[in-house]
Amino acid sequence: MRANNLIPATDRREFLGTVAGSAAALGLGSLFAPFSALAEKNFKQQAEDADAWFAKVKGKHRIVFDTTGSGHGVFPFAWPKVFLMTNAATGSPEKDCTAVVILRHESIPFALQDHLWEKYKFADMFKIKELGPAFHAADAATAMATRNPFWNTKPGDFAMPVFGELPIGIKDLQSSGVMFCVCNAALTVYTGIVAMQTNGNANEILKEWTAGVIPGIQIVPSGVWAVGRAQEHGCAYCFVG
Repeated sequence: MRANNLIPATDRREFLGTVAGSAAALGLGSLFAPFSALAEKNFKQQAEDADAWFAKVKGKHRIVFDTTGSGHGVFPFAWPKVFLMTNAATGSPEKDCTAVVILRHESIPFALQDHLWEKYKFADMFKIKELGPAFHAADAATAMATRNPFWNTKPGDFAMPVFGELPIGIKDLQSSGVMFCVCNAALTVYTGIVAMQTNGNANEILKEWTAGVIPGIQIVPSGVWAVGRAQEHGCAYCFVG
C-alpha cells in the first residue's frame, strides 16, 4: 500500500516556499536544540560506529566527495565512478582505491529510500528540477516524484558522451567499494522543519527517515565531522557542491 502524501496538495506550494525561510529563521539556539534533547550515549554510539566504518578506507588512492547540494545532477555519483575508471585505466584497480561520498545539507534525500521520496515529495522540497542530460530513465518525466533516481536504477538510466552507459546507481557504486554516508545533523534539522510546518512529531519523523536510509549508507554525527574523519584517513578532498 502506498503511503499517503504528508502534505496536502493545496498546502504544498506554501509549505515548499517556507521551508528554506524557516531554516534560516530558526537561529542558532533553535538549530542546536534538537541535539541537546538526544541521549548522549546514542550520539557516542553513532560516532563509534562511524569511526569503525571509516577504518574500512583502504588502498593507495583515497578521495572524499563532499556533497552539500541537491541540484548538481549526476556529479556526486558520476565523479566517484570516473575516479575509479580512470585509476583503473592508469594501472590502479578498484582494490587499490577508495572513494567516500558524504551526503550532507541539501543532498540528504539521495540517502533515503523510494517510499520517502514519494511521501515527502523530496524533489519539490529540495528543489531538484532535473539531473542533467546524462539522466535517460524511461520514466524520467515522473521518476523523481516517486523514487530516488540513484537507487534501484535500471540499465540505461544514465549515459554520458564518450563513456556511454554509466552504472552510477548507489548499489552499483557500493559494489565497486564506494562508501556513502549521510549527515545526522541535517536529518535532524530537516525533519524538525517538516514537523514544524506540518504540526508533526519531529522525533517520529526523524525515526522514519533514519529507518529509511538506504542499506549500506552509514549515518554519521554530521557531514563536517565526516569530512574531518575522511581526511584523517588519508582521503584527498573534492567539493561537489
